Amino acid sequence: MADSKSKKKNDKELSYSELVAKRDALKKEYMDLRFKMVVAHVDNPMQKRTMRREIARLNTFIQQKEAAGENK
Repeated sequence: MADSKSKKKNDKELSYSELVAKRDALKKEYMDLRFKMVVAHVDNPMQKRTMRREIARLNTFIQQKEAAGENK
């Protein structure tokens, strides 16, 4: 539980461009995982939910930065 709190805190301190880059990388990884789940067996199917939630968390931070005008 402490790990997720520190992860949120670290993500919140990233710059706008770093957040967007991290989100895009996670989206690509998520798409690869989805494809892999269709084609073959995946060791940890819960990873899909975790990644989806992480992407949503990053989107929230990006929206907050945009609202504050830090997206330049």
